[in-house]
Amino acid sequence: MPLTVLLNGARGRMGRAVAAAAAEMDVRIGAAVDVGDDPAAGVAACDVIVDFSTPGATADLLRLARDHRKAVVIGTTGHDPVDLPRLRALAAAVPCVWAANYSVGVNLLFHLTQQAAQALDAEYDVEIVEMHHRFKQDAPSGTATRLLDIIRQERRLTAAAVRHGRHGLTGGRTPGEVGVHSLRGGDVVGDHTVIFSALGERLELTHRASDRAILARGALRAARWVQTQPPGVYDMQDVLGLKSGAK
Repeated sequence: MPLTVLLNGARGRMGRAVAAAAAEMDVRIGAAVDVGDDPAAGVAACDVIVDFSTPGATADLLRLARDHRKAVVIGTTGHDPVDLPRLRALAAAVPCVWAANYSVGVNLLFHLTQQAAQALDAEYDVEIVEMHHRFKQDAPSGTATRLLDIIRQERRLTAAAVRHGRHGLTGGRTPGEVGVHSLRGGDVVGDHTVIFSALGERLELTHRASDRAILARGALRAARWVQTQPPGVYDMQDVLGLKSGAK
């Protein structure tokens, strides 16, 4: 029986990509909603809510999922960090996959970045570079922010270590500093590179997306997976079985 999805943000770039991928993956879009529409009108007939909309819509959508006991896939980025604990507490009431990026390749990048950060000591300076299309509203991207979180966690760094771009007479690089750089232009779907640089060598881990279809297929893969899970907040590492305890 096909999985039936309520697609929130249906008229956006990712919403259109999800709708196109659904036709290939035996998934039915039971309700396609966007700004001005009422998602409550179609939620009862759907198995999973998939959201690629705006940060301001997330809280109401999660309450709707909780009230109707529906699983959720959140692909929206750009939330205010202050709001995230409250939103994740709401998400934990239902089975929810919340990920910055639904590409299988990007999630392998997360995994490899964690391994590199564990293996390479503080002699290796870290820089994160991301590039997206000219229309992207938030910076750095959700994927770059997740990469930064991984580096900070593995190296036990505070927010003070993060340097968003550089300008002017900045002086030498401070120990433990992590540079984050956001580039915007054209129709770039998403490029992310993590650079580990030491004296005498450099390791670069790069993922380049050329088609939003990879993100859409990953989100629908997550939707199929999450509908059978108990309530809780998961990510694509869980969906792909890349960390211990993933189902």
